[in-house]
Amino acid sequence: MARVCAAMAAALLCVWSNFGLSQTYPAKAIRLVVPSSPGGGTDIVGRVLAQKLSEALGQPVVVENRAGAGTMIGNEFVAKSPPDGYTLLMGISTLAILPAMYTTMRYDALKDFAPISQAVTVPNVLVVHPSLPARNVKELIVLARSRPGQLAAGSAGTGTNPHLSLELFRSLAHIDVVHEPYKGSGQSIVGLISGEIALNFISVPTAVPHLKTGKARALGVTTAKRSEAVPDLPTIAEAGLRGYEATQWFGVLAPAGTPRPIIERLHREVTTALQAPDVKKHLATEGAEVVAGTPEQFESYLRSETEKWARVIKAAGIKPQ
Repeated sequence: MARVCAAMAAALLCVWSNFGLSQTYPAKAIRLVVPSSPGGGTDIVGRVLAQKLSEALGQPVVVENRAGAGTMIGNEFVAKSPPDGYTLLMGISTLAILPAMYTTMRYDALKDFAPISQAVTVPNVLVVHPSLPARNVKELIVLARSRPGQLAAGSAGTGTNPHLSLELFRSLAHIDVVHEPYKGSGQSIVGLISGEIALNFISVPTAVPHLKTGKARALGVTTAKRSEAVPDLPTIAEAGLRGYEATQWFGVLAPAGTPRPIIERLHREVTTALQAPDVKKHLATEGAEVVAGTPEQFESYLRSETEKWARVIKAAGIKPQ
């Protein structure tokens, strides 16, 4: 009987503590860690959300850029922060890619974070140099098969989402192209325009200005459905490569162990912010489409993405570092 009473007392104390947390949180400023440099897509999404969350929570939400090591520095910092709701991560799709790329990571992407909500998805675009005699995805595949090992394909860097978009394309299309990694998407699009590479996978916002000037030609978007930013451009799957889908996504996470009432409060405010008309309009200009699911849906998606990219990396023969 004494043990039963003690267990009941502990349970009641936990409920009361959680209730207290939900009533007092947040009591101070929150930092939203962006694991990349200022000005990029992750930073843009993070700052839009931070402004709305500051208004809703009544406390400053400060964006803190912690770039480096392919986002691992920022990811690790949040993973090892106190699970009190005052340090959050603006996660990006590399969170699901890195586990298969590196054996020396000092955090576990699936165990050390508490997902709050996926925020947005941003398609990459398959673009080619205007001189390339391929007007669509099917023609590109035929051309690449006729020139094995001769076409150069760029990316924003080894292990990035654009690189893995390329590897998935190469695997499903059964083509042999040479990967040329650049230091960022900006350099990779310059490489395409100058003719150093024949094809490239880049984000919609990066692609659109060069598509308008005719310096690059788009063949398809990488996502499962068409992008609202370029609605006339088919998906790569509908353009001829069945089963193809590669999505660049952003989402908000907290350190594992963050109390459930705080996760629920943050989820409620993040999803409300994402649905605000001005936020959706602003993000749309960046080619981003809002996704506001539950923590459970985000956790399941993160797990499936981790498994998917591990298979792609293994099939591509990319050796973990």
